[in-house]
Amino acid sequence: MKPSIPKGTRDFSPTEVANRSYIMNAIKTTFETFGFQPIETPSFENSATLMGKYGEEGDRLIFKILNSGDYLAKADTTLLSEKDSLKLTAQISEKALRYDLTVPFARYVVQHQNEITFPFKRYQVQPVWRADRPQRGRFREFFQCDADVVGSSSLFQEVEFIQLYDTVFTKLGLVGTVIKINNRKILSGIAEVIGAQDKLIDFTVALDKLDKIGTAGVVKEMLSKGITEEAIEKVQPLFDFSGTNLDKLSSLERMLETSEEGIKGVEELRFVINTVAQLGLDTADLEVDVTLARGLNYYTGAIFEVAAPKSVAMGSIGGGGRYDDLTGIFGLKEVSGVGVSFGLDRIYLVLEELGLFKVVDLPTPKVVFLNFDAASDILKMKAIKALRTQGVKSEFYPDLGTSNKQQKRQWKYVASRGIAFVVSEVFDGNFTLKDMLTGAQEAVSLAVLIEKLK
Repeated sequence: MKPSIPKGTRDFSPTEVANRSYIMNAIKTTFETFGFQPIETPSFENSATLMGKYGEEGDRLIFKILNSGDYLAKADTTLLSEKDSLKLTAQISEKALRYDLTVPFARYVVQHQNEITFPFKRYQVQPVWRADRPQRGRFREFFQCDADVVGSSSLFQEVEFIQLYDTVFTKLGLVGTVIKINNRKILSGIAEVIGAQDKLIDFTVALDKLDKIGTAGVVKEMLSKGITEEAIEKVQPLFDFSGTNLDKLSSLERMLETSEEGIKGVEELRFVINTVAQLGLDTADLEVDVTLARGLNYYTGAIFEVAAPKSVAMGSIGGGGRYDDLTGIFGLKEVSGVGVSFGLDRIYLVLEELGLFKVVDLPTPKVVFLNFDAASDILKMKAIKALRTQGVKSEFYPDLGTSNKQQKRQWKYVASRGIAFVVSEVFDGNFTLKDMLTGAQEAVSLAVLIEKLK
């Protein structure tokens, strides 16, 4: 059988791993600069923890894990014969791979609330899984790099996250990113004004697809969800909103004058926009996007989405928002939170396309001890142990080479790995050290060898 991997997953070469580490390190160091602490959660959770938190569309994309053993033994035979997969799943699968890092984080906060000092600022860099249709920039297994603050309702947190995005992308040399911002209260207000409060989720999910399926596609989806033509006519101006951020806020204020919640959303957005304007951004632009909804049901305030520079055809490379009661689903009420996520895999593709990766040094030994004479193996291994104790990356070529062909293979290995120094033999207690850059060669004692390589 020809070996393969599942669709939507990837293998990573040493260079790709090094480049991904470069991105993750830039993100992690910025998280810590902003005061966030790392945590980790399990790769899979109880299904009850995840299901019902992402809306109908999100729930369908959760990977379910079959129960151990004979998972059909306790299944309802009627459901089996009727092939009722939705009801049957609950009987044969009690766990699922995590869909994102935010819901597991909410579970973590509730479980560990007595150990946490609020406001709690956490970051998390771990893989997540979604049973999505694979395409460029969209994978079934991918890393999220999240930062969240829980226990604070201050809008300064939103301001800080915008600065955090700007700092990371500036550090990566990614100029021209656009941080789009909206507020779910504004969307709720619009739904209220057009008389579609009972269709808020359907309305926002459809609106969020404007950049993907266009106005006609959004209108068609809204109609299919039972939103009236009259309501869609009232919301039509949103499909082509223009002007400065403050112009857009003024227009929204007029549109939402009869909605208390909508006006509150405008006021929150205005505070964030004005504060960021006073502080300034280095390389990113901040843009009010009233069609931005994000399909996750738990957002209640600000919503973020980061677009790559226009020269790159790529979906969002980051996103997030405020959730006023996410922990409430696990029994801990009135704990407001706000967080953002970086799409590591998409950021990688953008940096690659724009040629922004710096030359990354792969992990390479500084010195390799060749293996031409078995009698000196122990001396070489003792020297390697001494060098490693001093922090010198050292390696022993394991296979003995007595013929010319075998020895050439060892030298070829040195050249292909880009090794700086080679010890080829040990004679009378001295080590023959060769500088591969200059070609200079000398016999040195162990003490001198350590001193030179340190």
